[in-house]
Amino acid sequence: MFESKLAPGQAVKLSGFNNLTKILSFNLYDFCIALDEEQRAEYVKYIHDKYSAKKIEKIAERIVEIIQANILAVSIQDYDPVGASTMTLMSDIKGGGEPIPVSVKAHLDKSHITSHTYPDASDPNGICTFRVDLDVATCGEIIPLNAINYLFEAFECDVVYVDYVVRGYTRLENGKKIYNDQKFNSIQEFIKPEIKEQFQFASDINMPQSNIWQSKFMVKELPAANYLLHPEDANHPDVPAKMELLRKEMIEVYHMIH
Repeated sequence: MFESKLAPGQAVKLSGFNNLTKILSFNLYDFCIALDEEQRAEYVKYIHDKYSAKKIEKIAERIVEIIQANILAVSIQDYDPVGASTMTLMSDIKGGGEPIPVSVKAHLDKSHITSHTYPDASDPNGICTFRVDLDVATCGEIIPLNAINYLFEAFECDVVYVDYVVRGYTRLENGKKIYNDQKFNSIQEFIKPEIKEQFQFASDINMPQSNIWQSKFMVKELPAANYLLHPEDANHPDVPAKMELLRKEMIEVYHMIH
């Protein structure tokens, strides 16, 4: 692994283009309680409207802005009855008004953002789950982890898995290969304290020698109103038992208990 001895903000001197591939995977779960079949159907419609492909596309556009890339093409798709997918192809330089040589541009256009949503209202106890898998894959100098705080803010996150992998190598001016152009120990170093404060559990798997990192989070216990389609249902007699089931489901997902 490349050990950086650079001052903060100092660029690594490369022999050519940065060939490193960096992949950020943001996998979140959002939970909800449906008290009856009518609310179950209402939940499906609510998720379909709130997280349509068009709305996820807007989130991807903001990610592109944050990591200072340039959108080249977009593809979106909604599914019947539920779910959506998006793909945003991007270049990792804006060009600054200068034309980008075709040979370079073809090399840069390997960066993309993909997302897939998975609403699940089939649990017989009425514990509904909405999952999003969002991947930001870049080559070059872009650091996808710079968008991580926005991802926490853009979605309602109860359980989150964040994976980050760097692959390939690039070369220094002296010809030496490097396998990562940024030194850090944990994904959590990129997350704002006020966001981390929202979670009861947070754990890491860090393998910097292999350029692999994972952090996962589970939200602190919240009032029942946060998980109901209608907050006025908080006094419904079934809510305490439903909340116990919801928390159990959340713990199972966090720990991947079968």
